[in-house]
Amino acid sequence: MEQKLKHLEFIHNTINRMDTNSFIIKGWCITLVAALFAIIAKESNILHCVIAVFVIIIFWSLNAYFLQLERKYRDLYDEVRDKKEEEIDFSMDIKKFSRSNPFCCSFFSGSLSLFYLPQIILVMFYTLLILIGK
Repeated sequence: MEQKLKHLEFIHNTINRMDTNSFIIKGWCITLVAALFAIIAKESNILHCVIAVFVIIIFWSLNAYFLQLERKYRDLYDEVRDKKEEEIDFSMDIKKFSRSNPFCCSFFSGSLSLFYLPQIILVMFYTLLILIGK
């Protein structure tokens, strides 16, 4: 039972790292988009709006990647949890869980969409205001 618990601990630590990475990415995205909004408000340049959308999509993709990995490791955790003690091999291989966790499902997950879509909508709205004001 000790080997099984140790293996589950390894997987759990990996899941925590993915979650921490996701949190850091969201923080950086908010920081950079806020800085770009300050520049956009000052200069009213559509190019800055395009850059802001690009930055949001890049961070959204990175966050989706870490969410996808986290989901794969959760599946591995469930698999190891159901194994017998003598079957424990300390494998961290998650390739077999790729089909059940495609990138697009992570990208369009509710938790990420509710965080990144409002930012894109806000930038698009501000872009529209700039275009109307010209």
